[in-house]
Amino acid sequence: MSNRAIISTPEAPEAIGPYSQAVKVGNTVWISGQIPLIPDSMELVSGDITAQATQVFNNLQAIASAAGSDLNRAVKINISLTDLADFAAVNDVMARFFDEPYPARACVQVAALPKAVDIEVEAILAL
Repeated sequence: MSNRAIISTPEAPEAIGPYSQAVKVGNTVWISGQIPLIPDSMELVSGDITAQATQVFNNLQAIASAAGSDLNRAVKINISLTDLADFAAVNDVMARFFDEPYPARACVQVAALPKAVDIEVEAILAL
């Protein structure tokens, strides 16, 4: 694909598997799921779900910026939580990173996530 570009930035955690931080195809950016890793150290952020979600959205924003955009261009967000009791706290964090109208979104509870984290979020941007 000649219109496919890999997006990568040191401002977000490096991929910890066979995937890219994001892929841009045409006017769409597909951002891989982000967990609460601190980019500089690749260590998990300490703290509750609010701290974890904030780190995740910071990582997503850094990748969106590397693609020449921002999270307000998101059209779809997918959130995975290990405990849906964290739903309201994650909503509060998400609202700080997006302006209305908000993107479409799914939020599901999963049995487990990489590195035993409590949250993973992926995004699709339309440029």
